[in-house]
Order: sequence, then structure tokens, then C-alpha cells
Amino acid sequence: MEFGGPEKLQVVDIPEPHPGPGEVRIRVHAAAVNPTDTVLRAGLRKPSEFRPPYVPGMDAAGEISEVGEGVPWKTGDRVMAVVVPSGSHGAYADQIVVPAESVARIPEGADFAAASTLPMNGLTARLALDRLALSPGQTIAVTGAAGAFGGYVVQLAKAEGLRVIADASAADEQLVRDLGADVVVRRGDDVADRIREVRPEGVDGVADGAVLDERIAPAVRDGGGLAVVRGWNGDPGRGITVHRVLVATAAEDAAALDRLRRQAEEGTVTLRVARVLPADRAAEAHRLLEAGGVRGRLVLDFSS
Repeated sequence: MEFGGPEKLQVVDIPEPHPGPGEVRIRVHAAAVNPTDTVLRAGLRKPSEFRPPYVPGMDAAGEISEVGEGVPWKTGDRVMAVVVPSGSHGAYADQIVVPAESVARIPEGADFAAASTLPMNGLTARLALDRLALSPGQTIAVTGAAGAFGGYVVQLAKAEGLRVIADASAADEQLVRDLGADVVVRRGDDVADRIREVRPEGVDGVADGAVLDERIAPAVRDGGGLAVVRGWNGDPGRGITVHRVLVATAAEDAAALDRLRRQAEEGTVTLRVARVLPADRAAEAHRLLEAGGVRGRLVLDFSS
């Protein structure tokens, strides 16, 4: 794949991969389409160790098709995995090889499409909350709350006893309330002002799924925390700590991924699929995502 618009996504043949020690191969049935995929496809953030053809995708679900030495999995196991693209290694493929520690069983009762929406966004939400390290009773604001990352943050934060102020458009307000937000404010570049109207002293932390960066910092109290997902390196001042959340740092945290699996089974987090498209319509999926308004994840079907 070359970098550029959605039309650059093409079906190509690559050599069949095989796992080494500590790795497994997964026969992919479903791969979720994420904003980070479109950013990388456009060449705005090139993967390390790039070698063409670049295969995007950070979420996969399928069946173990081959195991390397020293792994706890067996062929036929139904699993989901977080994938860190590097060179031709990404989730948009019939077969992928990943570290065994990047894999968990799919949640009981979930199909492959639903399971594929959990690993990357769920782990990123988990990381954001861990970095902010808020205590029960404290207040977190979540931007982009109707999205996959933001929705998971809202649900996980509520499960941990936090008060949640979340943003939404008028059309998404009920969705965000249903996810568990205590207060919903109208989204937009000036959402920090609306959060301050609800919480004049500022919130204890922000999980910035809308990538507002410096525009959301005024919502945070002095000495609070701001978790960002696109590597913003600004300094908001007032003793605010900026936490740059990179899911690659947790990509081999099997315990965290399995905890998310259990929380999905318990109903703590909701797996939301917007639409499933055949894998050869990946370009269409990217166009739909970039057009905006998608609620839940678009998923590519590799099962046929």
C-alpha cells in the first residue's frame, strides 16, 4: 500500500506468515477500522520499520491457526488481538502473526465483528484511566464520548466510581447518557467553557478522545491531569500533567486485555459495531469513517 487517500487501499498478496517462539498466527475473521488507520494510511504518521506493502489495522478477531513454541494457545481457539503495525504487519490481512501476550479470548456471546472492536480502543481507554489515576468520587471529563475510545472511558470510569462529564452532539446526547455519563455537555472547540459551567473549579482529569489538546486544557483544575491520544506535547501550565497515551506500550499486556474481555461479558463495557463490510471494501470503510458521524466501529469481514 502507498500512502494517500482511501483509493490507495488495495488487495495484495504477501507471503504466508509463520509464528516464532512466543507468537501465534491468527486466521482473521474481522478487523476493526479505526481513525488511527486513516491517519497512517494518509502518511501523517508513518509506521516504524516501514517496508511496502504497508498493511494497516490495529484490531483483529479470529481463530488461532498456528502456534509458536512456548505459548498457551492451541489451534482453533477463538481470540481477539491488539496489533501494532510495523512494515507489512497489520490487522487487515487473512493471516497475522502477533505475540501471544497480545491475545485474549473473545468475550462469551460476542461474534468476531464485535470482539474486534475491543482490543485497541479498550486498552487505550484503560491506559488513559491508569495514567490519570483518579480515585472514586473524583471527576473526569471525556471528549469524543460517543466514539469507541471515549465510550469505553465513560463506562470504565463509571465502573470505578468516578463522576463523568462527557461531551456529545444533540444527536448523540442520549447515547452518551446511556453509556453512563452523569452530565452531558454540548461538544465543540469551546467545550472547556461548558465543563467549567458544570464544574467551576475544573475537573480532576480529562480523557481527550476528540483530540482538542490545548483547547480542552482550561477544563482541568490546577494540578490535574490531561490524557491525550495523539502525542500532543504542549504545556498547559498550572501544574497540569499531560499523559501521552500510546497503546503500543500495553500491546503485550495480556492480563489487561483479558480483564476487558471479562468486563465485556459482565456488561461493564459495550461492544458497538456500526457496520460490517467485506474486506475488499476497505477503501469504502475509510471514506465512511472520514466522513464522520459513524457511531460504533466499522468492521472489515475477512471470513470469506
